[in-house]
Amino acid sequence: MSKAKMKNISISPQKVRLLARRMKGLNIQKALDKLNFSKKKCSFFIKKILNSAIANAEHNDGKDIDELIIKKIVVDEAPSLKRIRARAKGKANRIIKRNSHIYIELQSNTDLIEIKKTKK
Repeated sequence: MSKAKMKNISISPQKVRLLARRMKGLNIQKALDKLNFSKKKCSFFIKKILNSAIANAEHNDGKDIDELIIKKIVVDEAPSLKRIRARAKGKANRIIKRNSHIYIELQSNTDLIEIKKTKK
């Protein structure tokens, strides 16, 4: 199992989760195809982390890239930036700029088959 993470991405976790939920359980090639053709800003960040996780699996664990699937993808909230916008009559409104942390875990299909055999 190989992992990759990216912290303090300047995009709301809610927006990233919309795309991240679609990626869970997909083959690597299908996930990369979806990310390439997505119009969302977060697809760039998810693709970058996914490529890092693929490189980790290939280099550190010696896994075959064609057999990898996305086991887990987690999007957490990072510390937010708080800004102020001037309003009428000397008042102010707070603007919260939300940030995200993204974690991806990849697993090989052969590992999943072995785990299912041992459970039976």
